Order: sequence, then C-alpha cells, then structure tokens
Amino acid sequence: MTPTSPGKRTSGNPATQADITLTVKQQREQQKQQKLAEYQRQLARRRRTKLMWWIVGSTAALVVIAVVVASIAFTPRAASYTAGDSSGAEIEGVETFTNETTHVEGTVDYAQTPPAGGPHNQYWLNCGVYDQPQTDENAVHSLEHGAIWVTYDADAVSADELATLRSHLPSSYVILSPYEGLPSPIVLSGWNSQLQLDSASDTRIPEFFEEYWRSQNVPEPGASCAGAIDGPGKQS
Repeated sequence: MTPTSPGKRTSGNPATQADITLTVKQQREQQKQQKLAEYQRQLARRRRTKLMWWIVGSTAALVVIAVVVASIAFTPRAASYTAGDSSGAEIEGVETFTNETTHVEGTVDYAQTPPAGGPHNQYWLNCGVYDQPQTDENAVHSLEHGAIWVTYDADAVSADELATLRSHLPSSYVILSPYEGLPSPIVLSGWNSQLQLDSASDTRIPEFFEEYWRSQNVPEPGASCAGAIDGPGKQS
C-alpha cells in the first residue's frame, strides 16, 4: 500500500479521489487569488499614500511660492535716485553750511541739530533703518561718505507718516532714525546741507535726495557706508 502524505485526503474510490483532488486545487487557487488580491490592495494603498504625499508636497510648494510672490509684490520697493547728480538745483528751504572734516574722539558740540557735517568719529555708522536714536559722531562720518541722514521726531510722526517716509528711501547710503530735540518733525541732512520738513508727503524729499544723495561734493565720495558700526535698534 502506497503511503500518503500527512494531511492529504485520500479515497479508495477513483471518482471520490478526483473530487478530493479538485477540491484541493480549488483551495490552492483560492489561496493564490487571496494572496494576489491582498498584494493588489497593498499596491493600491501605496499608490494612495504616494498620491497623498504628492498632493501635500505640491500644496506646500504652492503655498511657499504664493508667500514669496506676495512678499515681493507687497514689499515696498526702494526709491531710485541718480548718484552724485548735484546739478546745483535750488530747493526751497534747504540750508547749506561750511563744516570742517576731521577725526576726533569723544563727543562734539555741533552747530546744527541734527549735525550736517563737522568733526566726527573715525568709525562711521552703517547705513540702514534704525528705530532708536544714533550717535552723532558716527552718523556724521556716514554723511562724509555721501549718505543722507533722515531723522524724525518719534512723538510727532505717526506710523503712516513713517511708512510714507520710508517709501522715499533708496536702498543704500541712507540712515533713518528717530532723533530727540529736532527743530521740525522731519529733517534731512547731507554733508553741509539740510532740509526741515513738517510732512513725509512733502515733494521736496525726493528732490533733496536727487540733489545730495551720494554727492561728489562730500569729503570722501564713494567711500563705504557699511562694514563699520551697527548702532542700536537696527532694523535693516
């Protein structure tokens, strides 16, 4: 008698044995189909997961792009002026002075408020926007390099006025800072030139920049307005 494999059904009747064999094949085929179906479900889950992450990643990328575009669109552009123009145009209200240029230590008693030239510290104030008052002696050195110092009375200039004032600023060679004891709400100072203003909307502001910004008539035209001293409260 031929031995049979453990767990394998057998029958002495050939017809019955055929039915048993068919049933085993069907079970194996069913198991095979179940495995195939499970594999297909796993593939489908993986595809859904990949699709979900692709959607999430694409959405995040679109959000980043939108933020960047919005920041560019809504960030005020720097005003543009011609460096060293100094055509000699007469601007109503501008005062001019004759100040010496020399490096000194300690404080200086300046003839103008704020100063528009004169003895100054050997280190200049890096140009930029500040929300705190700055040291005269460093700022004056920046004027010597052709910068314009825009000062304002923090108690007299509103936030909207300050935003308007900032819209007039070029991207370099300018200092914006509050200043105590000003003779008017806003004062623009270049080397040996100054203009007192009541409003940030005054049309003479761009005229002053066009005439005196990065002037070739300063003691050190073209010298750097960076790489020295950052004063307190620098914003940009």
